[in-house]
Amino acid sequence: MTDAVRATPVVAYVGLGSNLSDPAAQVRQAMAELNGLPESELLARSPLYRTAPVGPADQPDYVNAVVSLKTRLSPRGLLEALQAIERAHGRQRDGTRWGPRTLDLDILLYGDERLSEPGLQIPHPEMGGRAFVLVPLADVAPSGLRVPGLGTLADLIERCPREGIAPIPVG
Repeated sequence: MTDAVRATPVVAYVGLGSNLSDPAAQVRQAMAELNGLPESELLARSPLYRTAPVGPADQPDYVNAVVSLKTRLSPRGLLEALQAIERAHGRQRDGTRWGPRTLDLDILLYGDERLSEPGLQIPHPEMGGRAFVLVPLADVAPSGLRVPGLGTLADLIERCPREGIAPIPVG
């Protein structure tokens, strides 16, 4: 990892999703693993949400959530750490978009930075119209959060259809 650690910490938001191999357990375990990332501190975790799949409809519903982290890992260092967690959960990256998966971890926001590099775009390029990202993000983000290039989280949620998303009861 080159330039993997920053001098000052930044708050990053990470989206979690799973629809294979006990999805709720996959997401909860990944949250615990995110809590153990080096140079990072888990600040908050959203409730879990059951969501309809994006893409092929012939797959199970997803379980989604968002966490906030205070981290000194660089964006690329954080991405590498997230991909290591995905691999440990049996994630296969075969080029299939929107297919079933044991675990998907995405950097949604990294402070107020905007990045566009091979394999890494921040803010996440599709987050602005996805309730399964915006609703749990609102659970952990401060009111008035601005998504660079897209506006406020409140405005994004107001414009986003919420069909297909439901909180998973705790218990």
